[in-house]
Amino acid sequence: MNTYIALFRGINVGGKHMVSMKDLKLLLEKHGCVDARTYIQSGNAVFRSSVADPERLATRLTDAVSRSHGFAPRVLVLTADELQRAVTANPFPDATQNPASLHLFFLFDQPVKPDLKVIEAFRAKSERFALKNRVFYLHTPEGLGTSKLAARGVGLLGVEATARNWRTVTTLIEMARQQ
Repeated sequence: MNTYIALFRGINVGGKHMVSMKDLKLLLEKHGCVDARTYIQSGNAVFRSSVADPERLATRLTDAVSRSHGFAPRVLVLTADELQRAVTANPFPDATQNPASLHLFFLFDQPVKPDLKVIEAFRAKSERFALKNRVFYLHTPEGLGTSKLAARGVGLLGVEATARNWRTVTTLIEMARQQ
């Protein structure tokens, strides 16, 4: 059995695409996920599965939500090792002192020729960002909600992403270790 972390994009945001975590846990278990646990309302789950292909699992989970709730969220399924590598690669270790200010945008695909100079134009003076493989790290000391870089710049990567703050990412790692 492999340990996986599923990041559901766009559920329970702004009162739309609502899925209770109890329903999500039951849905995961119904579709072969063992020891499923969820974390906060934004669509995070840790579970074990005998399925070896994370993309196949993501498709299965998207289809399951679509059938049960009438919308198809993008789902990114990561191995525990992949999530740990994203944590280890954090280019802003000092930012972890304020975990709500550091966000990891997990990309569904590898960006092709991302124009970081154009993205830089959206950066506030206090902000920092880095792109490493399929993770876009963003440190917003003044808050994510006011960041033009978060609102528009990340979209210029040309691929879909789902973001989690540092506290959520490290909690998911701890949950995965307990599996």
